[in-house]
Amino acid sequence: MREQAHFFRHPAVPETDLLKARYVTHRFSRHVHDGYAIGLIVRGVEEFDYRGTTHRAAAGELVLVNPDASHTGQAGTPDGWSYRMLYPSIEAVSAIAEELGALRGTPYFPRQVARDDAVAALLARAHQAAERGDALAASTLSRTMFARLLARHAVPGPPRTPPGAGGRAVREAVALLHERLADPPALEELAAAVGARPFGLLRAFKEATGLPPHAYLTSLRVRTARRLLEDGVRPALVAAEVGFTDQAHLTRHFRRIVGVPPAAYQRAAGTYKTGGPPGA
Repeated sequence: MREQAHFFRHPAVPETDLLKARYVTHRFSRHVHDGYAIGLIVRGVEEFDYRGTTHRAAAGELVLVNPDASHTGQAGTPDGWSYRMLYPSIEAVSAIAEELGALRGTPYFPRQVARDDAVAALLARAHQAAERGDALAASTLSRTMFARLLARHAVPGPPRTPPGAGGRAVREAVALLHERLADPPALEELAAAVGARPFGLLRAFKEATGLPPHAYLTSLRVRTARRLLEDGVRPALVAAEVGFTDQAHLTRHFRRIVGVPPAAYQRAAGTYKTGGPPGA
């Protein structure tokens, strides 16, 4: 029943993070990724809500989450689930697609759970090579895996619409939340600032971003925290910078979205500094 999570960087493919984890009671809160979330369920079952539809991925199946798509994640059985995940950026996946000449535009996965034993085997081998730090094997296997995955499961996606592009009021509300990350307005103040009614803004905001404003703010804070941690800022200072009450508050939300605590993430980025307050 013990939960374990190891977050690390790909040794050769740029802009690609990896996660090897076993979760039982852990639940990912609703969030979005800037890039893709692509993984293989090794044991158990993961259940996740993806844009309002519940999916279940069992051992041997692939999980395919598109950028900016709101989703959750939790155990689908009492024993939980184990998986290996890759988080490549849009630029990394698009570059591979362009090199193959198979897709135009941003690749898009129409199915979020797929059974493909050949791709699954490649993903497992690529992930294991990356975990060992074998750059040549990891890059070769990863690119081969991405090529087959794109050829078999991806289609050309529509032009990417940035979060908050659902109308003037939503765009302005998103911009205001970015500006006031550490001191956000209440919903009524936010609506008044963009010339909208609270309930109308709430509906439009959720339709455009997949998240209500408070959840979008939390996701934004965690995203900003990741950048600061990568720059070597200590977790306690990061918490204050992005508007969390304290380091424990940052750790709780960071783990619910990223899957590991801030210090583990910072160690994976190679910017963790000893001698100061622990990250989590």
